[in-house]
Amino acid sequence: MMTKKSSVKALPNYMEVFMDTGNLALNSTLDGVLKISGVGAAHAATQETYSLMRKVTSTGRRDIEKIVVKAGKEGLQWGMVAGMYAGFAYGIEKARGKQDWKNAAVGGALTGVILSVSDGRMSQDKMVRTALTASALATAADFLKIFQF
Repeated sequence: MMTKKSSVKALPNYMEVFMDTGNLALNSTLDGVLKISGVGAAHAATQETYSLMRKVTSTGRRDIEKIVVKAGKEGLQWGMVAGMYAGFAYGIEKARGKQDWKNAAVGGALTGVILSVSDGRMSQDKMVRTALTASALATAADFLKIFQF
């Protein structure tokens, strides 16, 4: 039986969170959620802060609460999308027995399909466009991995 472990390493410009659940697919999914949730939260916080700074009236507690709520919500949404993609890509890699760009392409397409139907306004055209966009982004990100240093 595998032991469950977790650790956090934080440096001034780098943070690594590691969680070992004992299940490789779940580890991959959680890794995607944890890495991208912060990006989504930062995105929402900067967007809302910019809107707040453009306001002519004074800033109150309610405005700050709005920023925090939106940052949390978007962080969770971005994290869930990243987790879905990471889980799909990992599962496809294990099913195919190969590690290449095709796993990213199919994982991105599946994630795109789920995203397109999640808002309740489903159409075949929207589903295809979102699947193709997500697949292209995931494939491009996979190709860009070679530039990591």
